[in-house]
Amino acid sequence: MTDDPDFLLRNAVDALPEGALKAQLAEGRPLRVKLGIDPTAPDIHLGHLVVLRKLREFQDRGHTVVLIVGDYTARVGDPSGRSAERPVLEPEQIDRNAEMFKEQAFKVLDPARTEVRFNGEWLAMEMEDLFRLARTATVAQLLERDDFAKRHKANEPISILELLYPLLQGYDSVAVDADVEIGGTDQKFNLLLGRDVQQAYGKKPQSILTTAILPGTDGTRRMSKSLGNYVGITEPPEEIFGKLMRIPDEVMTTYYELLLDAPFDPDRPAVESKRALARAICAQFHGQAAATAAEEHFDRLHVERALPDEIDEAPMPSGDPVHLPALLREHFGVSAGEGRRLISGGGVRIDGEQVADLDIPAERLAGAVVQVGKRRFKRFVTP
Repeated sequence: MTDDPDFLLRNAVDALPEGALKAQLAEGRPLRVKLGIDPTAPDIHLGHLVVLRKLREFQDRGHTVVLIVGDYTARVGDPSGRSAERPVLEPEQIDRNAEMFKEQAFKVLDPARTEVRFNGEWLAMEMEDLFRLARTATVAQLLERDDFAKRHKANEPISILELLYPLLQGYDSVAVDADVEIGGTDQKFNLLLGRDVQQAYGKKPQSILTTAILPGTDGTRRMSKSLGNYVGITEPPEEIFGKLMRIPDEVMTTYYELLLDAPFDPDRPAVESKRALARAICAQFHGQAAATAAEEHFDRLHVERALPDEIDEAPMPSGDPVHLPALLREHFGVSAGEGRRLISGGGVRIDGEQVADLDIPAERLAGAVVQVGKRRFKRFVTP
């Protein structure tokens, strides 16, 4: 086992208590490095990749990752960074999401060095045990959390269930004997509270490591599927490539630092840096051949056909298949009859390819650019 504290700490925002992780690594034993995820959505996007890459770095140095699937805490909903209570999903949906998330996480993590646990194993506790857990923190302490503090000041409701969430997450660390817990900067309060919960149960407290939050493809808000500014790792390579080519220039340094091992070259043309990023991400999850094909597809669509730099976006229509004349009528102001004539005459293209069918699969339209004639374009995105 080769420990490299400086490498493991690179790109970390917080490493607390100061010097704790270096001291743990100096012990020369495999550490149990914990990540908790609530399967409220099934797909992993590049925002998740930041912390998963850090976990893989620990694995590559001989440490064990404990991936806690929050099948129980997902029923509560993590309020971190939220201004309102999160809706609760049905147990069956949570279970399906958890299985898909685990399968996708193994595209980054080494299964042989990953211990997967579901916190329903220990959180379905007796009332007496819940009372003991509740005594490990005060309401005043929990209200110090930034999101709770803002909602409390604004007289917005905070449920007792939400207040319990950080304690339940902290108890996860007790149950799996976590040495280190990793999370985004929005998790800092929860991770530190986990230390207090461990100490209350007579456990040695974990050290914590927080990672930066990746901005979404809009360059401003955090990457999130609900905001529509995400890049999913299981999306088609053409979709991944196209999305990464559209990220703002000013976030390129952050994307390189958090997603790639290669340094960002500020003197390189932005478009070349984006191409290199898009190729690398496509190759990681789909292979080099698919990455090359995705770039060729992008060039056919955007370079050879000289599409405009700015293309209006529209939400994907409901239903599958999509009736193309109806789509043209709603989004391009084309009558049904004119739409049929355009289609039959080769005047409608999807991602640069002429369309002859009146009904098309919804998956073909997702993220694609529809072109009507020579100058009308619209990209259809999932809300």
